[in-house]
Amino acid sequence: MAEFTNKEVNLEVLKQRAYNLRWAEVEEGVIPLTAADPDFPAPGAIAEDLIAYIRGGYFSYTPKRGFPEFAESLSRVLKERKHEDVDPKLILPVDSAARGMNIIAHAVLQPGDEALVFDPVDFLFKTNMEEAGAKVNLFPMRFKDNGDIDFSDIEKYITPKTRMLGLCNPHNPLGKVYPKEDLAYLLELSEKYGFYIMNDEIWSDIVYSDAEFCSICSLGGERNKRTISVFGFSKSFGIAGLRVGAVYCQDEEIFEKLVKASLVDDTIGGVSSLSQVAAISCLTRCYGWLDEFVAHLQSNRDYALERLNRMPGVTCRKPEATFVVFPDISGLSIGAEALVEYLKTEEKLAIVPGGKQFFGPGSEGHVRICLATSREILAEGLDRMERGLRKLDSRYK
Repeated sequence: MAEFTNKEVNLEVLKQRAYNLRWAEVEEGVIPLTAADPDFPAPGAIAEDLIAYIRGGYFSYTPKRGFPEFAESLSRVLKERKHEDVDPKLILPVDSAARGMNIIAHAVLQPGDEALVFDPVDFLFKTNMEEAGAKVNLFPMRFKDNGDIDFSDIEKYITPKTRMLGLCNPHNPLGKVYPKEDLAYLLELSEKYGFYIMNDEIWSDIVYSDAEFCSICSLGGERNKRTISVFGFSKSFGIAGLRVGAVYCQDEEIFEKLVKASLVDDTIGGVSSLSQVAAISCLTRCYGWLDEFVAHLQSNRDYALERLNRMPGVTCRKPEATFVVFPDISGLSIGAEALVEYLKTEEKLAIVPGGKQFFGPGSEGHVRICLATSREILAEGLDRMERGLRKLDSRYK
């Protein structure tokens, strides 16, 4: 049985290896609840399988389109856990989910095309679509009383040049899972206007027990001919540094475009043998560990929500998935970027600001906090945040 206690968090190693706004990049004494990366070590089975492969002594080229076991294992997991029927022959391992998004964008988009991206959402949608030459239009997300996204006016944002729509499901940073009815509607729009859907499911393993994940791909292969999906292992299994993910689709012609954009057939692109071994280990040996990890995360989520919603000037929706929370701090007299700098300087807590840089203009007035750590570290981080907020708020002085 896996343990997710404070003793499993090795700060000495994290301070040497955990980059991207985390322990290796902050000053001594700062707690980084920043980048969405776990503080816990990866499942032990991954190291076991890597060591066994390394002991074989050979590090030869892999098949250009990846080890067959990679695609076969992912196809099985997609079917068993997410009700997606994906032919292994239409699955391509790539060097990270971020790279997969870039491959999808280049396979479909041309200069002069337009793409529709929800606001807020992770910046990689906009970055990759623009890098492929497209103009990105933002769809401002609003919510109904029941918490679902209001799509009533989305067609106003679709133009004759719209070639792609970005779908982040579950949604980062909102932690939202899309109901089946909304996904069906997006497919209707894809059929009506002829655009492709970049379907990011990197968070689809981190879904809490009070929610249910529905993949757009589970609505049938024929309807998803224009859906191109990306999947990764970094959030679920903590192997971001190995840079491994996958792209997959339902159409052979589109798949060949993905292969061409990836450059794997020319051996210019591709993912290392070790990274594929690690991914296969995740898919075949580590889902029991993951289920226990999600249970720990759900406990942290509930604890953080209770704490945050008692802080002055803060309100926070309950995320249904992901291991981040995205509290609204617009009730404070200070903006998100200024608050983040204040907390880092005065309270030695690092979190991520909303705003254009990371999540789009629709995320102004919010901050993002990562929950993938021990309860003790999370509690201390929230203590520092609350102390800082109370110092800022004259009502509590």
